[in-house]
This record gives sequence, C-alpha cells and structure tokens, in this order.
Amino acid sequence: MTQLSPHRRRLVILAALVAIAPGLALLLAHKAHAAPAFNPRALDGAWDRPPPPTPEAGLDPTIRAQPIGANGIPDPPLKPQFLDAWKTLRAKNAAAFARGEPPVTGYVNCLPDGVPAMMMAMFPLEVMQSKGRVTIIEEAYNQIHRIYLDEKQIPIEDAEPGFWGHAVGHWEGDTLVANTVGIKENVKFQDVPHSDKMQVDERIRLTGPDAMEDQVTVTDPEYLTGPWTWTWRYVRKPGYKIMEYVCEDNREYADPEKGTQRLKLLPGSGG
Repeated sequence: MTQLSPHRRRLVILAALVAIAPGLALLLAHKAHAAPAFNPRALDGAWDRPPPPTPEAGLDPTIRAQPIGANGIPDPPLKPQFLDAWKTLRAKNAAAFARGEPPVTGYVNCLPDGVPAMMMAMFPLEVMQSKGRVTIIEEAYNQIHRIYLDEKQIPIEDAEPGFWGHAVGHWEGDTLVANTVGIKENVKFQDVPHSDKMQVDERIRLTGPDAMEDQVTVTDPEYLTGPWTWTWRYVRKPGYKIMEYVCEDNREYADPEKGTQRLKLLPGSGG
C-alpha cells in the first residue's frame, strides 16, 4: 500500500470536502427552514371558531366543532323547580326572534358575556402566556380571562363578583386545567340561572399545531343536578391582531313599552 505524502494527503482531503460541500449546504438549509417542533403547551397566538363544516371549508373534520344539542351545547341539568321556567323563557325568546322582535340582552346595554360565554369566541381570541399566568383576551368587548397558575383558589365567599370571576390553573401533562369562581349572578350563559356558588372548570389543550379545544364544566349545587359539560373548539389564526372593540356607538335600546330590543336609525336614513 502506497503511503501518501503529507502534501498529497491534504489535497485528497480538500477534494473530498469540495465534493460533499453542496450536499452539506442543502442539509443545513433544510434544517434551518424546517418547521419547529410541536410544543403541546404553546397556546400563544390568535384563535377563532372553525368555519361551518361545509365542503367548501376544506378543514380537517377532526378539528370541527361537533354539534351536541342546540348550538352545540347540551341542555343544562337544572333542578326540576328551575327547569320549566328556563324552558318557557327560551321558547319565549325564540318566538320573539322569529317575529323580528329580539329580546333585550346585555349587549343592548354594552355588557360583555363574561365567563364562560366569552370562550365561545364570538369574535377571535388571543392567548398570551407569561410567568405565572395565562391571559385570554376576546376581541368582543375587550374581555380578559386571567388564569393565575399554581395558586390556591380563594374561598368562594371571598371572591369579588365580576364578569370574569377569579381563575386559577395548573398544567396536568399538556392540558391547562382552570377553575373560576365569583361570577355575578346576573351574568348568565344561555339564560341559565346560577348562584354565587357556581364554579366553571376548563380543560384547555392543543389537539394539533393549529387546533385547540376547551372542555367546559359548570357546577352549581343550588341550581344544577350535576355537571353541565360541553367542548368549544378553535383553529389558529396566524398573523391575526386583535382589534379594539368599544361599544361606543351602540344604536340598540330597550323599547320602554314592549320591553323588546329596538334599533335607532341614523339621521337621514329615512326612519
């Protein structure tokens, strides 16, 4: 076997490097542009409800909201003494909408949805994660759901009643588990009455890089016979920036005679 001189050895090594350089460059470029690894706890970003599950939507059917009862929400397990009154109210409101005379809601008075309703994402949501906190903002009414991590929930009797209450949470694996207390009794979801003892539990998790779900469970020992549970699903909105939403020029008002919702016409509109 012929032994190469130091000079020829250097030439051979250099030639080999030149030969593999293009392939090495392509490998490095591919690695630089490769998609980042999926982080199942990366909730940050803008989210929205999936479009209606029509053939034109072109969505993966596994991330679409699956209907469960009316509007995807099961009927609440209200105790018998409250159930009939709730059903009567819902029927009355449905009839009013059908007549074109919608009932008066909090929106007429520029009041926000509160928890849990804000999480239905009537308008897009933005999730921001920071040390010790997950903050969820809904564009409509600039609603803010602050979830304080790894803190003990305060006693219900000490919670200052509000639209979004007091929420704490922690991670169970890749699921954010949150508990909210202190929701005002006049802040209702789907007209369901509740007491100051109501609690809202959420299990928020990514089901894929661009899909998220929130399993909501409402409990109330005074009004409900058991847990009321449903799931909201969302799709990511890359690049979307939450806009300002101020109920400044609201033209809706409560008709003092009929008690229904009316709309003020702008000057010069012919009304």
